[in-house]
Amino acid sequence: MSTWVQNSVFEGDITEANLKKLQMELNRIIKKEADSVIIYKFNSLKYSSREVMGLDKNPQNSII
Repeated sequence: MSTWVQNSVFEGDITEANLKKLQMELNRIIKKEADSVIIYKFNSLKYSSREVMGLDKNPQNSII
């Protein structure tokens, strides 16, 4: 069974401090009754993988 999750996806590296700042800004501007933001954190690459089909426009060794 699969579940549809996103309209837009943004991927990148971010420090813990900048993540907290981003969360505060998002909390200020999202419409809580209509919007949702999901943040995936990977504490270890041992249990994660990234597969790209087609051109990999942003090759990475780690994902935050």
